Amino acid sequence: MKILVCISHVPDTTSKINFTDGDTKFDTNGVQFVINPNDEFGLTRAMWFKEKQGASVDVINVGGSETEPTLRKALAIGADNAIRINTEAKDGFQVAKELSKVVKDGGYDLVIAGRESIDYNGAMVPGMLAELTDANFVTNCISLEIDGTNAKAVREIDGGKETVATSLPLVIGGQKGLVEESDLRIPNMRGIMMARKKPLTVLEASVDSNETSAVSFEKPAPKGAVKLVNADNLDELVNLLHNEAKVI
Repeated sequence: MKILVCISHVPDTTSKINFTDGDTKFDTNGVQFVINPNDEFGLTRAMWFKEKQGASVDVINVGGSETEPTLRKALAIGADNAIRINTEAKDGFQVAKELSKVVKDGGYDLVIAGRESIDYNGAMVPGMLAELTDANFVTNCISLEIDGTNAKAVREIDGGKETVATSLPLVIGGQKGLVEESDLRIPNMRGIMMARKKPLTVLEASVDSNETSAVSFEKPAPKGAVKLVNADNLDELVNLLHNEAKVI
């Protein structure tokens, strides 16, 4: 089984976010980048398929050379090969089209992507990729088992879980639950040294246009001041909720 894991290069959630050029560009100065958490769950599950079922695991990213440390980390975790498509990821459809060419040319049986990236939270790429490659698709995936060409997946839905049976080729949008957080892997020294020798192939972009573009960014409004009300003064509380907060 050939597995391709899509890796997004995203800011660490503890990073302080700022914008430049009149709030039209993201300021990367001083920002630490990591593997998108949803993708990390998928990569760990792919490692299980590699170790238990002998699958081969490649990782892929759409981005410039600055994303290579993130790909190298994925190699240090245990992926066999890395692929970087040498273009800035500007649009979900653009990314999906770039990935689809690699999926078709590489003959992958299973593509594991995160449900969404934690920077733009678009949740578009996995579904678009499945459509472009004529593969089956399961999103919000929290469990996946493969038996030959058959797959059994569990996905999170409103109010519960849904178990579905499908077949390869398959694209999934994975998330927390695909593996436990305690199962996530930290590269050890041996893995880091081996990652330096593993192939990292750079492909030039095949898509020359974007369907959308970012016009501007803005931060969430700061939280307002907190007003404390004595627990014994219910009349004041009701008055504030009704006349000031206007929630009742």
